[in-house]
Amino acid sequence: MKSCYVSLLGLLFAFTSTAQVNKNDEKLQIAKAQNEIYFPFVKSKALEVMKSGFNAGDGYSEVWIRDYNTFIELAAQVNPKEVLKENLLVFCRMQGGDGNIIDGFTPKEKAGEVAYNFSYSKLETRYAAHKNTVETDQESSLVQAVYKYIQLTGDKTILLEKVGDKTVGERLEWAMDFLMKNRFNSKYGLFTGATTADWGDIQPEKSEIGWGVNLDKNSHIAIDIYDNAMFVIALNNLMDMIPATQKKWAPIKNQVAQNCRKHLWDKKAQKFIPHIYLKDSPFPANFDENTIYYFGGTAIAIEAGLLTKNEIKVSLDEMVKRVKKAGAGSIGLTLYPPYPDGYFASKEMNPVYTYQNGGDWTWFGGRMIQQLIKYGFVQEAYEQMLPMVKRVKDNNGFYEWYSVDNKPRGSGTFRGEAGVLFTAIAMFERNK
Repeated sequence: MKSCYVSLLGLLFAFTSTAQVNKNDEKLQIAKAQNEIYFPFVKSKALEVMKSGFNAGDGYSEVWIRDYNTFIELAAQVNPKEVLKENLLVFCRMQGGDGNIIDGFTPKEKAGEVAYNFSYSKLETRYAAHKNTVETDQESSLVQAVYKYIQLTGDKTILLEKVGDKTVGERLEWAMDFLMKNRFNSKYGLFTGATTADWGDIQPEKSEIGWGVNLDKNSHIAIDIYDNAMFVIALNNLMDMIPATQKKWAPIKNQVAQNCRKHLWDKKAQKFIPHIYLKDSPFPANFDENTIYYFGGTAIAIEAGLLTKNEIKVSLDEMVKRVKKAGAGSIGLTLYPPYPDGYFASKEMNPVYTYQNGGDWTWFGGRMIQQLIKYGFVQEAYEQMLPMVKRVKDNNGFYEWYSVDNKPRGSGTFRGEAGVLFTAIAMFERNK
């Protein structure tokens, strides 16, 4: 009698489990079918916009390394490897004398169109360079982009290419050394930058020059997850490209990864804190910044391997919940809640849900989709991808960001959005 009862329980469990699997598979197939209505259009449109240049979008004359790093896979579909390589070499030629990497370059004759503090290089006389020094992702972005170039083309000879008195490989390591010498904080074992909104490049303070993109005496130096996760990814890439660098960089990478968990991950809240301030915060004393959730930095931390699979699911659930609270279109939402009106001096960041202060950026949301696929959350990836690809079709193109009510904003022909969606679609197709 007992064995019969156990057998019945086993059959019931097996039936329930099978039913649940079938239900989950049905949900996956529905989400997949909904997306695949839009995939051909998005892919075709992405290839089309990539044929017209490498500048970030219609509103930018510059080729940006942080953008190029996210659309080089797309660019490889419509450009010979020599063209991809040349863009990377320009960044190397315009490397600073201390090893720093520029944000972007533009033809010299267009340099007067934007109020940047331009720099020039004897190794590359065609272009003017600029750098938003509040950020700490330029060096890491170049390392990642070169790594992707090698993965795409198989051309490791780029690392041996001589630029001035150094090879490209030596210049990449020099860029990492720049960060260690100029942005590393020994107390926390992490990298610093100015206070910005998550991955953004505008500081809250009123700037001496420009609109808040340059470090100055008003800057409040801080530590955040985005910069440090980007560094971890870059070192993983560097050590894979040049195994001889492992002895030096592996301990540093491991230390930074551990310190991200130790100092930036709020275990109780299951989220990354926005900032550690080395001195004081630029915001009012009664402002609880830790109520803000950083979407983009969390996605990059996942790419860096800093969260467990369970923490990734918790993070996704929190993103979805906050998108619903905001009434936003997708998990491309930069952060929630946004910083209150007036907390950033730049008009670019006001009112709330504007630009990097609560704008909805597929450019980062698409990278979260990529990580969901990588970690096996395929159904969830399809579900969160749908609003992103749908609005590309609805608006007949790619845009820099979207308002909280899902209207296109900023630069059109935004190649970062095109790039991350194209790569995500390719990942879905490989996952079949």
